[in-house]
This record gives sequence, C-alpha cells and structure tokens, in this order.
Amino acid sequence: MGDPAPTNTIPTLRTPNPRQAKTWDKAKRLSALLSELQARRCTTADLARRFDVGQRSIQRDIDALRRMGHDVVEHAGQTYSIPRNGTLLRPAEALAAYAAIRLAHHHSPALNSHYRHALHSISMALPERIRHTLNASVKDTGATPFAERQMEQVAAAWMDGRVLNFDYRRPNGELETGNELCVYFIEISRDNLAPYVIGLERRRRGQVRTFKLSRMANLSLHQDTYEPDPDFDPKVFLSDAWGVIGSENSLTVTVRFAAEAAYRVLEGGFPNATLIRRDGCVEIEFRAGTDKTGLPRELMPFLLGWGPRAEVLSPPHVREAWLAELRETLARYDTPPARNTA
Repeated sequence: MGDPAPTNTIPTLRTPNPRQAKTWDKAKRLSALLSELQARRCTTADLARRFDVGQRSIQRDIDALRRMGHDVVEHAGQTYSIPRNGTLLRPAEALAAYAAIRLAHHHSPALNSHYRHALHSISMALPERIRHTLNASVKDTGATPFAERQMEQVAAAWMDGRVLNFDYRRPNGELETGNELCVYFIEISRDNLAPYVIGLERRRRGQVRTFKLSRMANLSLHQDTYEPDPDFDPKVFLSDAWGVIGSENSLTVTVRFAAEAAYRVLEGGFPNATLIRRDGCVEIEFRAGTDKTGLPRELMPFLLGWGPRAEVLSPPHVREAWLAELRETLARYDTPPARNTA
C-alpha cells in the first residue's frame, strides 16, 4: 500500500453549531445509557455520576428511551434496566467468556472500564442468582481513561477502516513519530495480559508489526481509508508467538525439567510445546519466534521463571543467554547483605 500523494490543500474547519453539538452529545449519551441499562440495574444517581449530568437529565433520557420503543423496567421505583432481546451465548459460553475477561480485568487494569462493562453485559445472559455473585466479584480498580481512550481510537480505526496516526515509544526509549497503521488485529499477551495492536505500518517498513497499546500516544484518525488484507491470517502470524510478537523467523528450544517440576509441566497449557521424552524428568520442545538478535525474547522469562528446575539444552546460543542471566543474578546477589553497624 503506497503513501498518499502529497497535497498542499488545508481543509477548512467549520465551527459546529452549538445546538447541533448538544443534540449530538445527547444522542451519544442515549446510546451509552441503553448499553448501561442492558448490562445492569442502575439508579438515576448511579447514571448521573456515570455521565456527569443531573438526575433530572437522566430521567428525561429514560423517558426518551421509552418513547423510542425500549422496554425500560423500573424495579421498586429505585433502579432501572432494559432486558436484552435474547442472547448470542449459551450459559457455558457466557461463563467461559466471563472468566476470561475477568482474568484480564483482575490482573491488567489498563482497560478497566471496558472490561467491567463487558462483564456486566455478559452477565445478563445468566440467571439473576448467578449474575449477583458475578457482578459482586468485579471491582472498579480505578479509572484508566488514557488507555481507554487509546482503545476507543484503535477500535474506531478498525471498525471504520481508517488509517491510524500515532507516535510510539519503543522498549529502548526511542520515540517513533508519524506512524500510520492499518489495524488488522488486537491481541492480549499471555505474559502480561496487556493489549497489543497488530497491523500494517505503511510509512516506515511497509510490513505487519505489533505495538503495545500503552506505548502508543497522540492517536488520531487519518483521512485515508484502507481495506483489510484478505491474506492476513492471525493464526499464522501468531503461530510461533509465545506472547504476541509474531516473527517470520522462529526456532525450537529444548528444555529439560527436573522430576519435581514434571507434573506441573505435564498439566500442559503451554503454546507450541511438544513432549519428546519422559523418564522421571521431562524434556519438551518449545517453538518460539525470535527477535533481531535471534533470541526468543518472549520465551526467556518463562524459562528463567523455573529457576533450577529447568535446563535449556539447545540451541547453544539460547542456552548461553539463559546461563548468562543466571550467572549475572548469582554474581550480583550471592554475597552476604551488608551489616548495619550504626
């Protein structure tokens, strides 16, 4: 996909009509209010705080939703809800989806509000006695509006097929400016449960890259649109990713686990893993993508996390990198702590 032709034309910006802006704000609030009432029961006080308006405005919005044909149910004159017309999920599917999203919500609050609202929506597919317990398990861990606004921009770009402009802080601290991304996919890392965006960065490398959402800044929608690449297959792109970093280059790492760790390894749950020997100890081959240095960076913390219960057997350069980390740790900390003689 080539860069757009340069142009010297500066678009004329029109100041929005105040009445039109107010109408647009109310339309957006009504849409959000509908989703909120379909997700859970709310008081007008809850909704007023949620949308930063007065309770009388919320009551007028509820009346407007009724006039629009929505079945707003009033519970004992205190709370309101709107029943959903059916559900796309069976109970077991709803519980599985709920557990997965709650895991991300509980351990990675970057998208706290989005996760919380999704959990409330899913709970509506389940009986009230189950829903009460589920919703009680979800806590508001604090607003993270910055990350949530980032996700809103990414979602808008993907849904509308708009090119996404942004700056990016690389892991080494270097700032990339002027990125233009055609969003292809969103993935949650199994390592840190953080959201990542995958797409074609058309200006710098013209190749599919992965960006951590929290490192993206100054996001805006470009005037250009794009069509999805029919040949992009996320299963293929992520096939050798231990986390979220896909790579055209991958290698097989052979690891021997001590007997005391064997049962834990055999429980499974590890991607791209093949059991090759079991003799009290366990040997497993892990397939993982590599970085520019040829090391499986996403796999290394997993290997080091087993401590002395895992030994990297091959390939030699991965074994040496693993040993170097252990040696540095030993050299740095294998000394008695300094005694305070004061």
